[in-house]
Amino acid sequence: MFQLVCAVFVSRAVAQRNAAEKTVPEDVKEDGPLLAPLTSTPTAPADNPTTKAKAFLGKQLFFDPRLSGDNTISCASCHIPGKAYGDGIALARGQQDQLLTRNTQSCLNVGFYPSLFWDGRAASLEQQALIPIQSPREMNQELVEIEQELARIPGYVRQFKKAFGSAPDRDGIAKALAAYQRTLVTGPSAYDRFLMGDEEALSKEAKQGLELFQGDAGCIECHHGPLLSDNKYYRLRLSGDLGRALITGDDDDRYRFRTPSLRNVAETGPYMHDGSLQSLDDVVTFYYREIPSSRRNGLLPDTQALTGQSFSEIPLIVAFLKSLTGTVPEFIPPQLPVGRQGLLKEETSGVP
Repeated sequence: MFQLVCAVFVSRAVAQRNAAEKTVPEDVKEDGPLLAPLTSTPTAPADNPTTKAKAFLGKQLFFDPRLSGDNTISCASCHIPGKAYGDGIALARGQQDQLLTRNTQSCLNVGFYPSLFWDGRAASLEQQALIPIQSPREMNQELVEIEQELARIPGYVRQFKKAFGSAPDRDGIAKALAAYQRTLVTGPSAYDRFLMGDEEALSKEAKQGLELFQGDAGCIECHHGPLLSDNKYYRLRLSGDLGRALITGDDDDRYRFRTPSLRNVAETGPYMHDGSLQSLDDVVTFYYREIPSSRRNGLLPDTQALTGQSFSEIPLIVAFLKSLTGTVPEFIPPQLPVGRQGLLKEETSGVP
């Protein structure tokens, strides 16, 4: 039904495939390779091909606090390069440091996702980019105001002209931010090198964890493909957050959230949509014993705890999850264009 990418190591591939077939439904297998390396470049939409000028401009906008209503927070306030483009805390904080309701997801590899946010409310990075900017609880900025503000900054006027042939506007802001985020692609992890034929890339424990991941533990049912996510929505914790139902209006979607990517997962804790699990050990333990078995408002979780599996397996799966850490693009802080009122001290030099 499907092939693993490591054709050179036929015996290993067949063994992995057979193990996966024990737990993975037919409709999942038809989606494509269950285990596959990540490609190097996300596909951009036809109306926003990625260019150096757009990505350069998008990077500046991503780190510019002037995109927020009170000029105090930027996209990078919650998506910090040194924290794998997450923020390292359970719940995000927004305007005036108010506590938000969900965990910040990493921006690494977001260019590969067909939908964004925990609840899938955005169908593209371009659509996603403006939502936090306008949210009263996050950046709290009116789009017409940011258009006017950027139009008063000579450096931005020049760069929008170069990238889009127009003055600063909301369409260009969204497209530039999306172009920059499509450059945030992780390099090959130990897992990728193993899939491409390097038998020594994974430790003995990580290999055992991989066998459990795609076999008896069944993780691969939801975490497969290059991103190790099926991009579907599941009910696990039965918290007060209605999740996907807030977008679809369908009662059956209550408490469902999108499967997160496992790429660089060792660097992106705390975990779950509510940030309630601090470590990878906590996450795997949750799946082994702590998934609720009781109903909430007539609903059950979409899966059951692995009560028949041994706790001794947890460190092995964690070892495999740690092998999914790829190199993060080198971060060079951008210079931000100075406004006429001198909000920032230095004018940008060297637009590509």
